Amino acid sequence: MSSSARPFLPLAVLTAMSWTAVAGADTPAPGFADPLLGRWDLTIDGPDGRYPSWLEIRLRTESQLMAEFVGRFGSKRHAAAVGYAGKQFELRVPVQYEQGGEALVFTGALADGRLSGQVRIGDGERFDWFGVRAPPLYRAGAVAWGRPLALIGDGLAGWSPRDGRHPGCWEVEGGVLRATPPCVDLLSAARYDDFRLRLEFRYPRGSNSGLYLRGRYEVQIQDDRGKAPDPLRIGAIYGFIAPRLNAAGRAGEWQSLAIELVGRRVTVSLNGVEIIRHREIPGITGGALDSDEGRPGPLMLQGDHGPIEFRNIVITPALLTGMRGDSR
Repeated sequence: MSSSARPFLPLAVLTAMSWTAVAGADTPAPGFADPLLGRWDLTIDGPDGRYPSWLEIRLRTESQLMAEFVGRFGSKRHAAAVGYAGKQFELRVPVQYEQGGEALVFTGALADGRLSGQVRIGDGERFDWFGVRAPPLYRAGAVAWGRPLALIGDGLAGWSPRDGRHPGCWEVEGGVLRATPPCVDLLSAARYDDFRLRLEFRYPRGSNSGLYLRGRYEVQIQDDRGKAPDPLRIGAIYGFIAPRLNAAGRAGEWQSLAIELVGRRVTVSLNGVEIIRHREIPGITGGALDSDEGRPGPLMLQGDHGPIEFRNIVITPALLTGMRGDSR
């Protein structure tokens, strides 16, 4: 589950409001919002440092906009309003885990292909932010795969905690990598681009964790056996892609995940059942390390929620061949 247990920092979020909210015009010119449409990777200067967010802006009608947003924590949400005119815009999004108001308000401008401005929640402090176009991460041609690599040894070599809180909460014993709360997320030292991944996991009843691909896209791991499939439940790309069915095993039993990530396209199998097939991941999920989607990133095991165990983590990186549409 995307983390929400940390101190509040404002996030960026968005969806549909009339063009007239900013422009004061009844009929915008054709193509008025074309420079703004599409996906944007955001960076926000919060009170304790920078953190990532994401948004996608689309046409609602020929004269109105709508958008979706992912903030520092939580899941994708729809904006309440988007207004744009003369390269100036205002975005409003309902709060999710934030405290201090009913909406986040982004104001700013588009210049030289870059978004920038300020964000506030309620009547609170304002923070600077900027956005760059998210890369398409298009891959053409067949993928050539490298050599499988085992990522769990006798200890924590090759892994490091996300921060310095709760030292010693991750341990390896008998080939099992274990997080005992209170804990933090764990990152692989190696960074990966496209890859195939196989692993096993186990959790006690009611527990909650996740696996972040490139440190940005969370595959949900949670005790959801018997529940309807949903983008917030086990096997999902958190907040974005629901599994086609729930293949969860019982709490306390070892379960398996097999994942292939090529560009933005992901395939996920849970306990031998393919639950997501070649679906596009639109953007980062809540809790991501950063929003620099064009770069390789680590595997990140979520440890700041419930107890979780992993074993037999094996990754097969892709050989970087073929056409790659990953320029911004």
